[in-house]
Order: sequence, then C-alpha cells, then structure tokens
Amino acid sequence: MRELHTRLKQLFPLGELTEQRPDLAFVTVPAAFLRPTLLHLRDREGFTHLVLLTAVDWLEEGQFQLTYLLTNRHAATTLGLRVMLPREDARMESIHEVWPTAATYQRELREMFGIDFPGSPRLHEEFILEGWNDIPPYRRDFDTLKYARESYNERPGRETHDPATHMKQKLYPGGA
Repeated sequence: MRELHTRLKQLFPLGELTEQRPDLAFVTVPAAFLRPTLLHLRDREGFTHLVLLTAVDWLEEGQFQLTYLLTNRHAATTLGLRVMLPREDARMESIHEVWPTAATYQRELREMFGIDFPGSPRLHEEFILEGWNDIPPYRRDFDTLKYARESYNERPGRETHDPATHMKQKLYPGGA
C-alpha cells in the first residue's frame, strides 16, 4: 500500500496513509481531487469495485467525512478514500457514472445525512424514510429520544433500564 500511496501522491495532493491491516488502508483526498483519484485507481491501479460509500458526522468540527471504499480484487487490497465536507449545505460531486452502484449510496446519504450529490439519479425521491419531515436522522444533532417521545405512545408495562446498572444486576444478582 505504501508504494501505491507514493505513486498517488506524485499525482494528487493526498493526506498520509493510515494502514489498518496489510490489505486495508485509508487516505484523505481533497474533494476537488476525488474524481481524478477514483478514475486513476479504477483505470490504472486495478481498484475496480466500489464496496461502500458512507458518511460520518463530525458535528463538533462542523464537517462530514465521506468514505469511498474501493477494492482491487486481484491484489486482494482495499483502499478507503476519505473526503471532508463542510456540514453546512453539504454537497459532493456525484460519481454514479464512474460506479453506477454509487447512486444508491448517494440516495441513502442524501436522505439520512442531508448530503447533496447534484446530478445523481432519483436523488430527491423518497428512498428509505417515506413521509419524513424532520432533520436527517443520522445527523448527530437529531434528537432520537425527543422524536420517539413525540411520535410514539408509551406502551403500558414497558420499562426502561440504565444498561450498565441493568447488566450488573443480571450478571451479579446478589450484588457481588
């Protein structure tokens, strides 16, 4: 992976390589260089499979992290490209014409995080959350408990336990 990273750094302004295992590594790519990096990896380095496109909400930093996970099946290696986006009006160029499966991931990220991918097919159609009218639920500022209390009735006989206390009582009933 280090040799690949060295080759890529000669072409694109990449961050440092983070190796998780010998066959899995991650690198940060500026948003403006994502497409050319993806095309180079697909067309010249054998990373022909988009395994996953996902996001992380770094609320405190005011950013989203997109991770594009690519696999080179012949070399049995996986590379994750991380792209940081401002959380405010988050948008990223669509890659659905590079990998058609990306359109599905992009629809999910639009609905669950509110990240826009202009030009991606069917992006604004309801996908998972039919009739949803609140902020995207995977954003960390979405208040799940408040939403549940406002949307669902309490069920009689249902008890809520603090998980740590409950497990101690289950594992050590005598208080040991």
